[in-house]
Amino acid sequence: MDSYNKSIIHYPTLKTMLMIERILKEADTIIDREELKRRLPVKIMHQTLNLILRYLENRGLIVDGHKGILWIYNPSPKLKREMEKGREI
Repeated sequence: MDSYNKSIIHYPTLKTMLMIERILKEADTIIDREELKRRLPVKIMHQTLNLILRYLENRGLIVDGHKGILWIYNPSPKLKREMEKGREI
């Protein structure tokens, strides 16, 4: 267990995680943390939001950069096949 896990005060509920996923999926552009918080129907602690975003990024669902957060996951089987056929240059 790393030192970050020892300092977690509150773990998110599944309901909160799904709300954040939905907002990020439906956003048509990069969204920053403050805008994400504004779009949530409930208040969320900044630490809890960061924990959820780190989880989503580790799973390859989002990119969290200095300009904001972007949903990148695409479950398209056609896209997956094309990526598997492609070559790295």
